[in-house]
Amino acid sequence: MTVREVVFPPGRQALYERNRYSPAVKANGLLFVSGQVGSREDGSPEPELTAQVRRAFINLNAILKEAGCTFDDVIDVQVFIVDPQTRFETIWSVVPEFWGEAPYPTVTAVGVTWLYGFDFEIKVIAKLPGNSA
Repeated sequence: MTVREVVFPPGRQALYERNRYSPAVKANGLLFVSGQVGSREDGSPEPELTAQVRRAFINLNAILKEAGCTFDDVIDVQVFIVDPQTRFETIWSVVPEFWGEAPYPTVTAVGVTWLYGFDFEIKVIAKLPGNSA
């Protein structure tokens, strides 16, 4: 059985405990990060789309940092977008602020109809530093 070593970003434990999931789990040299949305400290969404995307990346980066990683350690990305036909270009204009340089991680983008009041969610898998997995 794989042991789950949970990673909590600073100041967000209550949100994850209330919603009953782990923000990230270390296992077998990898970091599996739950989907991150553009939520403020109280869990409410940033109302404006570009601010929401930036906040999602800030929340993601807080988890990566707590695990000893950066976005450069990310190898796989999944993004979920409500109404991607009208929002994709706006969202993707923010991504370079956080994405880093090539080679880029793999990406799967999925259009969805509902994200609990949010318009964008990002979920990643990263390689933990010092591991050859």
